[in-house]
Amino acid sequence: MSRFVSLLMLLFLILSNQANSRAAEKTLDIKSEAAVLVDSETGAILYNKNSDERLFPASLTKIATAIYAIENGNIDDIVAISPRAVKEEGTRVYLVEGERVPLKKLIQGMLINSGNDAAVAIAEHIDGSVEKFAVNINKYLTKKIGVSNTNFTNPNGLYNENHYTTAKDLALITNYAKKNPVFTEIFGTKELPWSGESWETTLLTHHRLLKGEIPVEGITGGKTGFVNESKHTLATTAENEHIKLTAIVLKGDRSKDTYQDTEKLIEYGLNSFQHRIIKQDELFKMKEKEYYAKSDIVITEHVNGSKESITEQGTLEVVNDGEVIQSIQLEVKEPERVKVKVKEEKLLTSEQSSINIIYGIIVFAFAGLFLGVRKRLVKRQ
Repeated sequence: MSRFVSLLMLLFLILSNQANSRAAEKTLDIKSEAAVLVDSETGAILYNKNSDERLFPASLTKIATAIYAIENGNIDDIVAISPRAVKEEGTRVYLVEGERVPLKKLIQGMLINSGNDAAVAIAEHIDGSVEKFAVNINKYLTKKIGVSNTNFTNPNGLYNENHYTTAKDLALITNYAKKNPVFTEIFGTKELPWSGESWETTLLTHHRLLKGEIPVEGITGGKTGFVNESKHTLATTAENEHIKLTAIVLKGDRSKDTYQDTEKLIEYGLNSFQHRIIKQDELFKMKEKEYYAKSDIVITEHVNGSKESITEQGTLEVVNDGEVIQSIQLEVKEPERVKVKVKEEKLLTSEQSSINIIYGIIVFAFAGLFLGVRKRLVKRQ
């Protein structure tokens, strides 16, 4: 009896721990205005707070500028620094007019030290002017990356009422950029010796989690941002052996808030989610139809399991805590009509052959009868 009671108590503790864990996940107490946590590889949205709200990104804009420049320029190009770039306000890497700097070095100065002057120099080099850059990068972000709620007017994130984005769009941009090895290298750089005509120093990332000032396991990259109108913004990537994450936090009243929010999001994601592979031959049934994936698909699921369901349109939905975190369109499995058709053709062929044989016998019989009658007539004559 005592053993039975012990087992019941153990079961109760396990269930209550899981319930408490799930409850804690729902109440992460994110203080910033908007936040999103996304699986960097599958795109699954693991946490969402106002992620579609239009807000000012400040220097998180430079993530977009960096990947745009890497894909549309040559990182070995030498860039001549213009008067406009030198005069740009805010954080700088102290470029000098006429100074000639490799494009990659400018991207490094822009991402690591948040150089606004470097961002303008990049925009002018790629598109000739900041104004033309704004037109082209918005087209690029929409068509190439698939953002739906973003409009940039400059390459560095200085305030403009028409310069806005969302946490979800920034996560899309960061996930796309992370696929590029040049961007990933720079985005994860903690420090870099810098030698310019007016400035000899070592650039240090402003991101305290990446730098290690706030110890959080698994941090792989990051970018900070601040202007008065945007308040504090933060983009962070992290990973462990199970999953890679992107966390975007916008409009924190204090820098401390954005870091605490990000720490909660990253720890939640790394501890709570993992990948599972849906095999190509795995079938899902909805009413009278069966669905399948054309190839193996990676989905994100909770370590304690997530619910999977199929819509009437054949979309596989992965659900965690009542929220759809990932949607995948499957292919409908058609009935094996080809085999039936082959059998029908074989049957028709067999029937046709039988009919042909019968006709042949009849024709042969008539021919024999005709020849016999003819012979008799010949003999009588």
